[in-house]
Amino acid sequence: MRIVLASNNAGKLAELQAMFAPLNVQLLRQGDLGIGEAPEPFHTFVENALSKARHASEASGLPALADDAGLCVDAFGGQPGVDTAFYATRFGYPKGDDNNVTALLEQMQGVSNRRAAMVSTLVAVRSAQDPEPLIAVGRVVCDITQERMGHNGFGFDPVLWLPAFGQTFAQLPTEVKNANSHRGAAAQIMLTLMRERWLA
Repeated sequence: MRIVLASNNAGKLAELQAMFAPLNVQLLRQGDLGIGEAPEPFHTFVENALSKARHASEASGLPALADDAGLCVDAFGGQPGVDTAFYATRFGYPKGDDNNVTALLEQMQGVSNRRAAMVSTLVAVRSAQDPEPLIAVGRVVCDITQERMGHNGFGFDPVLWLPAFGQTFAQLPTEVKNANSHRGAAAQIMLTLMRERWLA
């Protein structure tokens, strides 16, 4: 089955392609099909992911999968949340993963409550008008470190400390990260849903 991934993020594509390998699904990045980014005007992950999935499916005529993910920091009332990708721009930095990490570490200086959660919401639609989208949510609680640690992964991985492993996401081998990440958890739920609803 060919499914359009409503993202142009190469790291996200690589992670999801590996996770969906058991279904023999081929994920096609929307940019490779000439599909532009969908608007993301909403305040929740699920609404934005659904908007992206419907947009990609409408433009391609294929089933679509979208992921809306973000960092929810307890001390910031759950922010940056759906605005995670643009977090650095709030503080005068250009958009980008490394700048996001720099801005977060600066904003967390002197903050004792370092608890946060990475949330991934996957939404899949068979068509743009699918009345029954598949929705899977993965959530991993972590702590924000004082400095970057590790070189694997992308996004906030170098500063997300997982107490169960005693390491950051960026210090874990890729296969361990994928099996225990927010996106990994959401993907496992989505695989089950696809098997039950789409492939049965």
